Amino acid sequence: MSHDDFNFEPVRGLPEKLPDGERILWQGAPDAWALAKESLGLRWVTGYFVFLAIWRAAVSSAIYPLPIALAHAVPFIVIGLAACGLIYGYAWVQARATVYTLTNKRVGMRIGAALTMTLNLPYQWIGNADLDLRKSGTGTIAFELIGPTKLSYLMTWPHIRPWYIARPQPALRCIADARKVAELFAEAAETRISQTQDHRIQSGGIAVAAE
Repeated sequence: MSHDDFNFEPVRGLPEKLPDGERILWQGAPDAWALAKESLGLRWVTGYFVFLAIWRAAVSSAIYPLPIALAHAVPFIVIGLAACGLIYGYAWVQARATVYTLTNKRVGMRIGAALTMTLNLPYQWIGNADLDLRKSGTGTIAFELIGPTKLSYLMTWPHIRPWYIARPQPALRCIADARKVAELFAEAAETRISQTQDHRIQSGGIAVAAE
């Protein structure tokens, strides 16, 4: 019998049912392979152990016959494969536990494998969005937050824009069809902010201009 660790969610990826007038436009999760490469440094780790194996074989070849020198490099290859396996396994667990959601009013992010948390980011909180698109079509959409909203870089990693530590930017990391998702976000955010501004004007308030 299958088991879902998140079967307590009234709506997949969200902590509560959608209010009236709100609807889901898109849901997705990171691509585990892309997440391992781009966020967890799989390429760097692979290159490091390949370098060590080549270096060990080259040093040994000056003293021992080639077959023995190559055998001396085997432990580095085995350790490297184990390290890469652990990195990919962690990326797979993160991808499986993550649900990114776009509605017509907000960005929702259920993240975290061991410690699960949900971020709800109304479009009015997002001043700008940046798309980092890869040749494969996967990409990352990072959100620059405005106002007093603060996030912990460590608590939200790896679902965060790299190196933006002082002012963390939550991100939809390594998602497929990133360009289409970015276009969907832009359209929904523009519509929602326009509606909010119109409502504030009609209510006698001051509309905040979107960046």
